[in-house]
Amino acid sequence: MSVPLELQDNVASFVERDRTQFAKVLVARGHLTEDQASEVIRLSKNWGVSLTDVLMARKWMSQDALFGELAAHHRLDFVDLNTTSPDAALLESTGDSRAMAHFQTVPIAMDGDVTVLATAQPGPRVRRHVQKTYGLKTRFVVTTPAHITRVLQKQFRDAHSHRAVYALAELDPEMSAQQVFTPIQVVLIYLAASVFLFGLILAPISTLIAVNIALTILYLGNFLFKGFLVWVGGEAQDRSAETISLEVDNLQDVDLPVYTVLVPMFKEPEVLPILANALRQLDYPLAKLDIKIVLEETDNETIEAAEALNLEGIFEIIRVPESHPQTKPKACNYALNYARGDFLVIFDAEDKPEPDQLKKVIAAFKTSPENTACIQCRLNYYNARENWLTRMFTLDYSLWFDLMLPGLEKLGIPIPLGGTSNHFRLDVLKELHAWDPFNVTEDADLGIRLTQKGYRVGVIESTTFEEANVSIPNWIRQRSRWVKGYMQTFLVHTRRPIHLYQTIGPAGVLGFVAFIGGTFLTGLLNPISWSVTLIWLMVGSDAILAYFPPIILYLSLANLLLGNGLLTYLTMIAPVRRRWSDLAPWGLTVIGYWVLMTIASYKALSQLIFNPFYWEKTQHGLSKHTAAEVADATISVQPEAA
Repeated sequence: MSVPLELQDNVASFVERDRTQFAKVLVARGHLTEDQASEVIRLSKNWGVSLTDVLMARKWMSQDALFGELAAHHRLDFVDLNTTSPDAALLESTGDSRAMAHFQTVPIAMDGDVTVLATAQPGPRVRRHVQKTYGLKTRFVVTTPAHITRVLQKQFRDAHSHRAVYALAELDPEMSAQQVFTPIQVVLIYLAASVFLFGLILAPISTLIAVNIALTILYLGNFLFKGFLVWVGGEAQDRSAETISLEVDNLQDVDLPVYTVLVPMFKEPEVLPILANALRQLDYPLAKLDIKIVLEETDNETIEAAEALNLEGIFEIIRVPESHPQTKPKACNYALNYARGDFLVIFDAEDKPEPDQLKKVIAAFKTSPENTACIQCRLNYYNARENWLTRMFTLDYSLWFDLMLPGLEKLGIPIPLGGTSNHFRLDVLKELHAWDPFNVTEDADLGIRLTQKGYRVGVIESTTFEEANVSIPNWIRQRSRWVKGYMQTFLVHTRRPIHLYQTIGPAGVLGFVAFIGGTFLTGLLNPISWSVTLIWLMVGSDAILAYFPPIILYLSLANLLLGNGLLTYLTMIAPVRRRWSDLAPWGLTVIGYWVLMTIASYKALSQLIFNPFYWEKTQHGLSKHTAAEVADATISVQPEAA
């Protein structure tokens, strides 16, 4: 039933008067200047949020002072939950902890048959929720959002920690990497190895010919598939940038939803200012950002650094309890209990997303099919030209995100998400039990799982810039973790081949096998191909002819010359789309990058067997550009809102 226009006008008039009165009180008590009050009132109207929300996005008042005044304005008591402990049994027995975090309201005591609730949002929306959840016999007191979060983290610490680690494994075990190999997979691997060894003993030449046929087909399929992806991706135009741009122009700040931003970090305090400053620069109402800096509770150095930054109230530190596995997806799962947004994105600490990224994502969701659950943005590097490794890493990412992923989207093939700048519908993320804490490339796995569950992943033309690895040992640590995660993802989603076929179709299966399986298989098999090539060059064709029938020999030569030439060419053209033509000649050295990939692949295989859930930490802040970025972010002042 629609609300009469007269009543709407009355409500709007009341909100306007209340907003103005509260601003005048804050000026009279010396908390704000007249200019600041005018600015807060203007932003409150334009953004469609309360004065309190706007002031939380500024550093003009402390939370205690702001919510103390808010309590007085509503003629309610202010309660410091650091000194007044809530009734633990009451908290445990009533309500949903996620709803408490969402509405920033917790029950703290019983006064006879009246439930006393502490809230940071004493408005009509919360009152409706409270009446529905706790009944009519309630009384409000006011506290700060920081106090609410501390209470919830203390009370539900163990429950949230258990959910973060085991929710997927307990509720959808077939999709969890907690079990590395299933018994059937172990048997199949054993049988394949046995057949190969018996073949070498009983019919060595025939066996090696069969192996060469398989390798030739694998490489040929890999070359053709990647070439086709780039061709299709180049034609796809990344979800019609023109349509999204028009939709962005039509967005009004007042209609934009609350957006949760997760920033998982571990022992990298030096780069935190970069992310904080980049988020302030987003073209999005700051009061509608719900930013969670997600830290391990034992990481005192980063916690102290985050607290020392004295960030705005929209930033909140989430302390993740110590447990195993100690992985990024587990930390994100834990923080999900405190998310208040309709949409959620993950950024790494050194990330610099383009300012209009969130609005582009909202526009993309509006123009996408209803089953779209995630929008993947592009990743690239701000230190691309620092050394050979950063140039090659940039070429790799330009090929992957700018050309191949749009091709996967166009063909309807499951998209393995990147580790950052994935924008999710929060309701779907919770429905799927979020990330797998036992998978060390949790986003790639989630992208495949979303498709299997009937959801769609889109790709748009908006870039997040981050720091490319400048150190080869550091790069190998990072890449070996990624490859190990691809191995885990392949093992998980091939447990039920019929189910995989039914959920993603024949094209999806072929794409999954080529893109996920082919990525780590080529790294593992390259030394064999390189060894055969060296033998051929050094000894001559007579040494290998017995193992290569004519058609296989010709296809192998085509793979060697044309296939590798094609991949080198694709690597060279990848940066042209961004007009980084000076990087193109470096694609001729891609063979060196492939050697590093092989080293990382064998390290990944070793860890998969002996230490499958170990999260190989990548050290950030090594680039000479990062020091300048941190310096700029540290001295940067918060820009005036438009």
